[in-house]
Amino acid sequence: MSAPSDNRLSRVVNARFDEILAGWSTQQVAHTRRGAMSEGDIRAQCTDLLGAMRAAMQGAEEGDVQGPAWGPVRDVLQRVSFIRAQQGFTPSETATFVLSLKRPLFDALRQEVGAAGESLANATWHVTELLDQLALVTIESYMRTREELIARQQQDMLELSTPVVKLWDGVLALPMIGTLDSSRTQVVMESLLQRIVDTGAEVAILDITGVPTVDTLTAQHLIKTVTAARLMGAECIISGIRPQIAQTIVHLGVDLGDVITKSTLADAFKVALARTGMAVVKAKLPAAGGATFTQR
Repeated sequence: MSAPSDNRLSRVVNARFDEILAGWSTQQVAHTRRGAMSEGDIRAQCTDLLGAMRAAMQGAEEGDVQGPAWGPVRDVLQRVSFIRAQQGFTPSETATFVLSLKRPLFDALRQEVGAAGESLANATWHVTELLDQLALVTIESYMRTREELIARQQQDMLELSTPVVKLWDGVLALPMIGTLDSSRTQVVMESLLQRIVDTGAEVAILDITGVPTVDTLTAQHLIKTVTAARLMGAECIISGIRPQIAQTIVHLGVDLGDVITKSTLADAFKVALARTGMAVVKAKLPAAGGATFTQR
């Protein structure tokens, strides 16, 4: 989209740049939530945008905000949107940053054009169209930034929700909580395989105690993870098989093959120790009882 070119606006911005900037930045400082952004940062953003707009208006495509001449303006808006999205500004607050420039520009045009009704109306409409388009560019940049932030946070949460714990020499455990979907399975698999390489583990326990339900897709994801671990030379044990989950697996006809399954993590740990040649035995101590690990 493009607004009709009006060289009058370019002349007004050039002639009254400092006046417009002062009015706009003062208005922004007054209406920005206290503590959301420093006064210096607000005035710097206003200066960058208005300066880029003044330069863009000198080009042949003055009113085409998607044209090459307006590239620096779009860059400023993208940077402002990114910063404000990170600082917790709402979409409305971010768009208002651009739309609030209307009043200072209207005032400058009124003083320049005077009371000539048609000329003032044309100039005002030109400013309105131009700033509305820039506001749309700002919102689009803001939404892209928010989507990237959300995607990055989701990835971080996936990685945090699938920690691989070293229980003993040669034994890893991966406790899983929540729904196991395709994207999370990929993270689980990558984390587990990397830890197997780093530690040289012989046994990995996949604990699904915190997984609310197991359907056919979830079971397939577990089998894929077990297969990948075996290819890396580690045996897998699935623990946390509750009665309801066992019934569901049988009802679905899912074949876990020769995968070892246990009802609790403790039972799986005992099996894992046995696979690595270790055993848990009670220690005979004079003062108090206890347990110790012995090599078979």
